Amino acid sequence: MTNICIAPGTEISLHFSLGIIGGDEVDSTFGGKPATFTYGDGSLLPSVEAKLLGLSAGAKETFTLEPQDGFGQRNPGNIQRFPRSQFAADMVLEEGLVISFADAARTELPGVVSEVGDDHVMVDFNHPLAGRNLAFRVEILSVSAQADPK
Repeated sequence: MTNICIAPGTEISLHFSLGIIGGDEVDSTFGGKPATFTYGDGSLLPSVEAKLLGLSAGAKETFTLEPQDGFGQRNPGNIQRFPRSQFAADMVLEEGLVISFADAARTELPGVVSEVGDDHVMVDFNHPLAGRNLAFRVEILSVSAQADPK
């Protein structure tokens, strides 16, 4: 039996963990249900998928992701200043609080309070992992050829 390598269209089952280098683990499937997806279906960042190419069942790897390969660089333009009066008077605002906003298309957009002043609130709409160097650890459990659609 041939050991199938990860390639476009293969079905993959794996455990992974994602963490900030020198910091906390952000997400992990180790100790739980593995992630299963088809290579190229958009489940993973393209830069992560590229690092998986050619691996086969049993492979264990740890990759470093620079910001441009992960969630991008932080954009100062994604930090917005709002008048305090735009928030309910009884709302307790503190740094780190995540607030859900609606963008122009009525899509939910989370923002993190980064500063609270007497008359203003600064909200950061950057992805929380933007600008971070990340460690992506993976254990490939299985790789199989995708079934032909009939």
